Amino acid sequence: MTRVLLADDQDLARSGLRLILELAGIEVVGEAGDGAEAVALAAELEPDVVFMDVRMPGTDGLEATRRIVDAGLPCRVVILTTFDLDRHVYDALTAGAAGFLLKDASAQQLVSAVERTVAGEAPMAPQVLARMIDRYLERAAPSTPEPPRLQSLSPREREVLGLIGAGLTNTEIAERLVVSLATVKTHVRSILAKLDARDRVQVVLLAHRYGVTGQDALHRAASGRGPSSHAEPGTDQRPGVGTIRSLRSTARR
Repeated sequence: MTRVLLADDQDLARSGLRLILELAGIEVVGEAGDGAEAVALAAELEPDVVFMDVRMPGTDGLEATRRIVDAGLPCRVVILTTFDLDRHVYDALTAGAAGFLLKDASAQQLVSAVERTVAGEAPMAPQVLARMIDRYLERAAPSTPEPPRLQSLSPREREVLGLIGAGLTNTEIAERLVVSLATVKTHVRSILAKLDARDRVQVVLLAHRYGVTGQDALHRAASGRGPSSHAEPGTDQRPGVGTIRSLRSTARR
C-alpha cells in the first residue's frame, strides 16, 4: 500500500486530503502542521509521498523540502500551491520537489498524483507549470549554448524530451509518437541518464531552458507523416483519425 504524509497548517485541509486518499486505498501515515514537523515525520515514518503546503508557520514548505532532499530521504515531495503560484515554488522544484498541484485539485487528480509520483513521473498542474517555466526563463541567462550532454541525445530522445517539456505523460507521449509505452519508458530512462537529471522536473526545466520543444513531433504526427526514420520497428506510423484530431487540438493550445 502506498504511504503518504500530509503537511499543511490547516486541520481542515489535512482532514479533506486524508479522506480522499483513504477512500482510494492510500494509507495516510501521518500529518504535520509545519515544515519542521514534516521533516521529522518524513524521517521517522518513511512515506512514499509527502504532500507539502508552501505557506506554513515557522519552517515553511520550501525549507522543509530542501531538508528532506538534502537528507536523502526516500520519499518524494509534491508541492501544494494556490492558483496564483507561490513566489518560490520554482525554488522548491529546483531543490528536489517531484511535482506540484493546485490546492483546488479534484479527488481524482490527487489520487492520480500519488500514483504518478510513486511511478517516477512528475504530477504538474498545467496552469502552474506554464507560470513556473516563465519564471525560470526570466532568470536564465540569454543565448546559453547547448551543453554537450544535451547534444548526446538521439533525434528520437530529443523528441521525447520536448514532449516531456510540454507536460505530457509517458502514455500521452506513446500515443503521440505511435510507439509502445515500454519504448517511451526506455527513452525517458536514457534521457535522465544522459542529462544527469535527478527526476522528470529537471528534465522539464532543461527542455525549456534550451528551447527543445515537442511541436515538431506533434505537427509531424498530425500531418500523418509519423516519426519516419525514428519509428519503432514494426509499428504502424499512421495515427488514427481520433489521434490526429487530438494532436491538432493540442498543437492549437
